[in-house]
Amino acid sequence: MPVHAFIDESARAQTYLICVAVVDPAQLSPVRKQLTTLLLPGQRELHFKTEKPPRRRLLADRIAGLPVTTYIYATGRTPKTEEQDRQRCLERAVRDLMDLNAHRLVFDSRDLRDRHDRTTIYRTLGRRPADTNITYEHLNSAGTPLLWIPDAVAWCYGAGGD
Repeated sequence: MPVHAFIDESARAQTYLICVAVVDPAQLSPVRKQLTTLLLPGQRELHFKTEKPPRRRLLADRIAGLPVTTYIYATGRTPKTEEQDRQRCLERAVRDLMDLNAHRLVFDSRDLRDRHDRTTIYRTLGRRPADTNITYEHLNSAGTPLLWIPDAVAWCYGAGGD
Protein backbone atom coordinates (compact mmCIF):
# COMPACT_ATOMS: atom_id res chain seq x y z
CA MET A 1 0.00 0.00 0.00
CA PRO A 2 1.36 3.45 -0.88
CA VAL A 3 2.33 5.73 1.99
CA HIS A 4 2.76 9.47 2.42
CA ALA A 5 5.96 10.96 3.81
CA PHE A 6 6.47 14.28 5.59
CA ILE A 7 10.01 15.61 5.78
CA ASP A 8 11.76 18.24 7.91
CA GLU A 9 15.30 18.91 9.13
CA SER A 10 17.22 19.94 12.20
CA ALA A 11 20.82 21.01 12.55
CA ARG A 12 22.83 20.53 15.75
CA ALA A 13 26.51 21.33 16.23
CA GLN A 14 28.29 19.10 13.69
CA THR A 15 25.21 17.02 12.75
CA TYR A 16 22.59 17.60 10.08
CA LEU A 17 19.37 15.59 10.47
CA ILE A 18 16.45 14.88 8.22
CA CYS A 19 13.41 13.21 9.71
CA VAL A 20 10.86 11.42 7.57
CA ALA A 21 7.43 10.68 9.05
CA VAL A 22 5.61 7.96 7.12
CA VAL A 23 1.83 7.83 7.37
CA ASP A 24 -0.67 5.36 5.95
CA PRO A 25 -3.20 7.27 3.79
CA ALA A 26 -6.11 6.01 5.94
CA GLN A 27 -4.48 7.70 8.96
CA LEU A 28 -3.86 11.12 7.38
CA SER A 29 -7.08 12.76 8.54
CA PRO A 30 -7.19 11.26 12.07
CA VAL A 31 -3.53 12.14 12.70
CA ARG A 32 -4.02 15.66 11.36
CA LYS A 33 -6.99 16.14 13.72
CA GLN A 34 -5.05 14.81 16.70
CA LEU A 35 -2.18 17.19 15.98
CA THR A 36 -4.39 20.27 15.70
CA THR A 37 -5.91 19.51 19.13
CA LEU A 38 -2.41 20.05 20.58
CA LEU A 39 -2.32 23.71 19.55
CA LEU A 40 -2.61 26.31 22.28
CA PRO A 41 -5.09 29.19 21.80
CA GLY A 42 -3.67 31.55 19.18
CA GLN A 43 -1.00 29.09 18.06
CA ARG A 44 -0.84 28.41 14.29
CA GLU A 45 1.63 25.52 14.35
CA LEU A 46 3.75 23.34 16.58
CA HIS A 47 7.44 24.14 16.30
CA PHE A 48 9.68 22.49 18.86
CA LYS A 49 12.32 25.20 18.79
CA THR A 50 9.84 27.67 20.29
CA GLU A 51 8.17 25.37 22.85
CA LYS A 52 9.11 25.36 26.53
CA PRO A 53 10.65 22.14 27.98
CA PRO A 54 7.56 20.89 29.91
CA ARG A 55 5.37 21.37 26.84
CA ARG A 56 7.96 19.65 24.64
CA ARG A 57 7.72 16.57 26.87
CA LEU A 58 3.92 16.56 26.62
CA LEU A 59 3.98 17.04 22.85
CA ALA A 60 6.67 14.37 22.35
CA ASP A 61 4.59 11.91 24.37
CA ARG A 62 1.46 12.60 22.32
CA ILE A 63 3.30 12.47 19.00
CA ALA A 64 4.95 9.18 19.98
CA GLY A 65 1.47 7.68 20.39
CA LEU A 66 0.39 8.49 16.83
CA PRO A 67 0.19 5.74 14.16
CA VAL A 68 3.27 7.07 12.35
CA THR A 69 6.70 5.63 11.63
CA THR A 70 9.69 7.95 11.59
CA TYR A 71 13.16 7.60 10.11
CA ILE A 72 16.22 9.73 10.88
CA TYR A 73 18.98 10.43 8.37
CA ALA A 74 22.10 12.07 9.78
CA THR A 75 25.38 13.32 8.43
CA GLY A 76 28.20 15.53 9.55
CA ARG A 77 27.76 19.21 8.90
CA THR A 78 29.60 22.46 8.64
CA PRO A 79 28.04 25.83 7.80
CA LYS A 80 29.89 25.78 4.48
CA THR A 81 28.56 22.35 3.46
CA GLU A 82 25.08 22.39 5.02
CA GLU A 83 23.21 22.33 1.69
CA GLN A 84 25.32 19.43 0.40
CA ASP A 85 24.79 17.64 3.72
CA ARG A 86 21.04 18.06 3.37
CA GLN A 87 21.04 16.75 -0.18
CA ARG A 88 23.09 13.70 0.81
CA CYS A 89 20.53 12.82 3.49
CA LEU A 90 17.66 13.57 1.14
CA GLU A 91 18.99 11.28 -1.57
CA ARG A 92 19.19 8.38 0.89
CA ALA A 93 15.70 9.15 2.20
CA VAL A 94 14.15 9.26 -1.28
CA ARG A 95 15.74 5.90 -2.21
CA ASP A 96 14.34 4.34 0.97
CA LEU A 97 10.92 5.89 0.37
CA MET A 98 10.80 4.33 -3.10
CA ASP A 99 11.36 0.97 -1.43
CA LEU A 100 8.52 1.74 1.01
CA ASN A 101 6.20 2.43 -1.93
CA ALA A 102 5.83 6.10 -1.07
CA HIS A 103 3.26 7.91 -3.14
CA ARG A 104 3.55 11.48 -1.87
CA LEU A 105 6.50 13.36 -0.34
CA VAL A 106 5.81 16.63 1.47
CA PHE A 107 8.71 18.85 2.50
CA ASP A 108 8.74 21.82 4.83
CA SER A 109 9.42 24.65 2.43
CA ARG A 110 12.68 26.57 2.58
CA ASP A 111 11.49 28.98 -0.11
CA LEU A 112 14.22 29.61 -2.72
CA ARG A 113 16.33 26.70 -1.46
CA ASP A 114 13.53 24.24 -2.40
CA ARG A 115 15.09 24.11 -5.86
CA HIS A 116 18.03 22.14 -4.46
CA ASP A 117 15.63 19.51 -3.12
CA ARG A 118 13.80 19.30 -6.45
CA THR A 119 17.09 18.71 -8.28
CA THR A 120 18.09 15.92 -5.87
CA ILE A 121 14.66 14.28 -6.02
CA TYR A 122 14.57 14.41 -9.81
CA ARG A 123 18.06 12.95 -10.05
CA THR A 124 17.28 10.21 -7.52
CA LEU A 125 13.95 9.24 -9.08
CA GLY A 126 15.64 9.16 -12.48
CA ARG A 127 17.67 6.17 -11.32
CA ARG A 128 14.49 4.10 -11.08
CA PRO A 129 11.80 3.34 -13.65
CA ALA A 130 9.68 6.31 -14.62
CA ASP A 131 6.59 4.66 -13.10
CA THR A 132 7.52 5.32 -9.46
CA ASN A 133 4.29 7.35 -9.17
CA ILE A 134 5.91 9.56 -6.54
CA THR A 135 4.69 13.11 -6.30
CA TYR A 136 6.42 15.71 -4.17
CA GLU A 137 5.82 19.24 -3.02
CA HIS A 138 7.14 21.85 -0.61
CA LEU A 139 4.55 23.34 1.74
CA ASN A 140 4.52 25.76 4.63
CA SER A 141 4.42 23.90 7.95
CA ALA A 142 1.85 26.30 9.44
CA GLY A 143 -0.77 24.94 7.05
CA THR A 144 0.43 21.33 7.08
CA PRO A 145 0.09 19.76 10.56
CA LEU A 146 1.71 16.48 9.50
CA LEU A 147 4.99 18.39 9.01
CA TRP A 148 4.98 19.05 12.75
CA ILE A 149 5.83 15.40 13.37
CA PRO A 150 9.26 15.35 11.68
CA ASP A 151 10.02 18.75 13.21
CA ALA A 152 9.37 17.37 16.69
CA VAL A 153 11.16 14.06 16.17
CA ALA A 154 14.24 15.64 14.55
CA TRP A 155 14.43 18.24 17.34
CA CYS A 156 14.15 15.58 20.06
CA TYR A 157 16.67 13.28 18.39
CA GLY A 158 19.12 16.13 17.95
CA ALA A 159 18.69 17.31 21.54
CA GLY A 160 19.31 13.82 22.94
CA GLY A 161 18.65 12.99 26.57
CA ASP A 162 15.27 11.83 27.76
